[in-house]
Amino acid sequence: MKIDANLIRTGNILRHKSKLLQVLNTSIIKPGKGGAFIQVEMKDIKDGTKYNERWRTVDTVEKEMVSEVDSTFLFKDNENFTVMNNENYEQIICENKIIESNKIDLLEEGMNIKLLTVNDEIININLPKNIKVEILNADPVVKGQTASSSYKNAETTKKIKILVPPHIKNGDKIIINSENLEYVEKA
Repeated sequence: MKIDANLIRTGNILRHKSKLLQVLNTSIIKPGKGGAFIQVEMKDIKDGTKYNERWRTVDTVEKEMVSEVDSTFLFKDNENFTVMNNENYEQIICENKIIESNKIDLLEEGMNIKLLTVNDEIININLPKNIKVEILNADPVVKGQTASSSYKNAETTKKIKILVPPHIKNGDKIIINSENLEYVEKA
């Protein structure tokens, strides 16, 4: 579907120069003289190459329609992971490279996820917003730190390094945000 360049938003999937590109960042620039233009930072979905493109705001670009498929994560191996479509119970094998390497370890058996598809091709997955993890190692509390403004380093059983409040200790279960891998609350 064609849209005006000034309607491009972060997260959109564009087809440009026969490549599927995900929009990472946009900024509209209004020079003192001449028409406004939009600067767009994009990432190739296939190989991860980043591109910067500049369009006049009146130019049109090809935006792809993204569909979501509700699925359940089943298992993973070294190169692939397998999910089950919740509507028709079909098993789908996906390559590990479609998900960021630091988030692949967050997948757990039975977890509900959404597969993002363009023209029946899987381009990404959406994890649940909040995920429960267990703390493997947490730095000891330093005396004199105030609980309101200080955080300490910790590592989860899923090998994620995270900053947590001082009251969190080894073995505690916490909830983290799956988008930015930050502490939300104690579980």
